[in-house]
Amino acid sequence: MVYFPKATEPYQRRISDEEWDGHGPSAFRKLAFSAVEMALITGLLIRVFRAFLLTNAGSDRPVLLALGFLVGAVFLFAMATLHLGNFPLRHWIWRAPLFALLVAATELVVSAGLISLGREPLGTARATFADWPGMAADVFLLRLVATSAYALALAVIVQWTRTHSLKRAHRL
Repeated sequence: MVYFPKATEPYQRRISDEEWDGHGPSAFRKLAFSAVEMALITGLLIRVFRAFLLTNAGSDRPVLLALGFLVGAVFLFAMATLHLGNFPLRHWIWRAPLFALLVAATELVVSAGLISLGREPLGTARATFADWPGMAADVFLLRLVATSAYALALAVIVQWTRTHSLKRAHRL
């Protein structure tokens, strides 16, 4: 629990560092400020989840496959929201594409590792390094377009909500 010091006047006693313990962002919040760290976690988990999903659901269970890809998209957008929510809207213009490109780069590094282990699915077969450049282009384009479109939609909603709230409070 955080307590504020009782002595706030300049002529009263000096506030010690112990009284301010507990202030500052939590470890998760510090992580959410970093585009690189959030993208590394996101890209790694998405690619491993994709490989697991394609290996176990396959094309014989399309509903499960679609549900899995929906879960992956929700996770990507949730992580983007956690990161972007720490910054003003004007920074989202470059942060959202940067986040998407870092996620895609991480996914492709993980994909290369899975290919070298013979575990990267590509349809009903296993991907090879000859398939990797085409997969790279698809992943970069998909992540960039999806994350940027999501960030734009989120920015419109955030701005509308702020404007509406300020009008309601008669401050705009």
